[in-house]
Amino acid sequence: MINYRLLLPILLPFFIIACSGNKSTLSSNIERSVNSDFTVQETYGQAFDVGEEVYSVDETIKMLQNSDTVDVVLEANVESVCKVKGCWMNLVDTEDPSVDDAFFVKFVDYGFFMPLESEGYRVLVKGKAYREVTSVAELQHYAEDEGQSPEEIAKITEPAEELKILSSGVYRIKAD
Repeated sequence: MINYRLLLPILLPFFIIACSGNKSTLSSNIERSVNSDFTVQETYGQAFDVGEEVYSVDETIKMLQNSDTVDVVLEANVESVCKVKGCWMNLVDTEDPSVDDAFFVKFVDYGFFMPLESEGYRVLVKGKAYREVTSVAELQHYAEDEGQSPEEIAKITEPAEELKILSSGVYRIKAD
């Protein structure tokens, strides 16, 4: 018969080493790939290895000129987030947020949400980037989620082609 009390002291160090090893690998990848002035504050969705390539909004748009979809880790600023429950966000360029190009981000299987106060944060988003035409009804729905007035929502009368990302994970990062 196995005495589990004797096994615990033997197995516990292996468990601790295994768990701490994954965390340090993730941190070192983020520090290597992201501007050294930033560290991960919070993780939403699935954790991911940043790897060698982190793309800007402009770089991702250029890649979409040659492909329907692109797997990407995008670094951007959160311009807006769904005010109802954080189920989507708009991302703009970190260098020039005034540029009109923005990515509309939704989350795989509605599996996680962003904090409602995420506007202004810098994020790393892992996901599939693509272009899609969004219907008037859906655009109006998102405008309502964003807190726009009924008058502003009524002005939405045409579908729009949008840059989108279906994200499996997000790192919210902060300045050190």
